[in-house]
Amino acid sequence: MTKDVVIIPTYNEKENITAIINAVFSLPNEFHILVIDDGSPDGTASIVKDLIIKYSDRLFLIERAGKLGLGTAYITGFKWALEHEYDYIFEMDADFSHPPQDLLNLREACVDNGADMAIGSRYISGVNVVNWPMGRVLMSYFASVYVRFVTRMKIMDTTAGFVCYSSKVLSTIDLDRIHLKGYGFQIEMKFTAWKFKFNIVEVPIIFTDRRQGSSKMSGGIFNEAVWGVIGMKIKSWFRKYRRDEV
Repeated sequence: MTKDVVIIPTYNEKENITAIINAVFSLPNEFHILVIDDGSPDGTASIVKDLIIKYSDRLFLIERAGKLGLGTAYITGFKWALEHEYDYIFEMDADFSHPPQDLLNLREACVDNGADMAIGSRYISGVNVVNWPMGRVLMSYFASVYVRFVTRMKIMDTTAGFVCYSSKVLSTIDLDRIHLKGYGFQIEMKFTAWKFKFNIVEVPIIFTDRRQGSSKMSGGIFNEAVWGVIGMKIKSWFRKYRRDEV
């Protein structure tokens, strides 16, 4: 039996947080959940604290003071998960854009089929995005095309935020050397795992834009991903990627 934890970063997700937690806990696998809340003024953390009374052995909360960035939230969560000896660590949004039932498919790709990292991919089997305006679909799709061109990775959905990592991937990556904070963080994690020659697979999902709450996407976040990729690639020329084999 593996220990599996789903990390969910939140900022003003009171409309979604109870439903997403209940949805994950209703799945036929004993997932744990770690919510990392960046000082949501809408009371998201208070809702999670109330739910912890019900799910004290499966639900955990880290509160941070203010919006410190998606990347730093996940790095905090990854370190916590490694300290608590989880075998598989998942990233997922709180807003149901990532279908909770697909956690089982990501887990199967790693636990049963031997992948080190499984990506819930919007683009591995066409363009599977619902309720996004065409401009945003094109921006996201061509961002991944650009990343593949610069990095030479074969990953179709390089900015995906629905991911399962084996603990050995997160233990091998020096998390303190991951510097991009927005969507660039997702690219940098995949690129680093790829450079370490981990087995990365893409699992098709249907991504549905949030129905409740507001999007956290901004032009600044997107620009960081675009320009950060070039700096990331240049830095990789001066780094050795070696991992200890067990």
